[in-house]
Amino acid sequence: MTTYKSTQHTVHKKIVIKLGGSMLARLTDTFFEELKNLKAAGAEIVIVHGGGPAINKALKERKINSYTHNGIRVTSEEAIETVTGTLIGTVNPFLTGRLNRAGILAVGLNGEDGNLIECTYLDKETYGYVGNIESINIDLLEQLQKIDYIPVVACIGATVEGTALNINGDTVASEIALEWGADELLLVTDTPGVKFHEETVEELTPEQIDLWIVSGDIYGGMIPKVKAAVECLEAGIPQVKIVDDALEGTSILRKKVLV
Repeated sequence: MTTYKSTQHTVHKKIVIKLGGSMLARLTDTFFEELKNLKAAGAEIVIVHGGGPAINKALKERKINSYTHNGIRVTSEEAIETVTGTLIGTVNPFLTGRLNRAGILAVGLNGEDGNLIECTYLDKETYGYVGNIESINIDLLEQLQKIDYIPVVACIGATVEGTALNINGDTVASEIALEWGADELLLVTDTPGVKFHEETVEELTPEQIDLWIVSGDIYGGMIPKVKAAVECLEAGIPQVKIVDDALEGTSILRKKVLV
């Protein structure tokens, strides 16, 4: 069974937590208690969130077509206003409010706040208003940490001219983790890590993941989750974990483990 506990070995760690949009309405009191435990143990935390379900609902209500290409939401000029309005105006305040009501100091941010995420167009012809991250203002995040606030970052960047651009949430979390020198990236999902024969595995390597995908032991919705974790690990983040909202789950490590 799972042995990872968020309150262990966390002193002075820098942790980036990525929350998918589908998780935001499901967060239990346990999630907020675990954040308090991490903070009490000395960890510095940045939360990055998406908002897929809320964005899909808002686009549908406005009868704006939306689709993904290569795993990226194609964002038209018509859609970007709805995407930014939903993430910045609805989803981010919802999550930040829950954190503050739980007694966790938090401040909501998007890419234009303090020039946090400066972007260029990823490929305007193909993806529309989607950003490619050029720089991240890590100093802003560190200054907030010094006064004990958790930055809560919506996945919206901006060009130097101030044009808002949509960005994949995993990309934002990974880039912040790399630039900040984070010790861990936690990908919060609706399952407690990767399971093998109904038991949650404590540790996995990319090599083991490849084998289990071929064998069918990793399947369905878990495949993109583990692939995203491996991509983050290969980008240079020391440790990536796929966890549930109790922050328990599976560590994806570079070292070879026996399973």
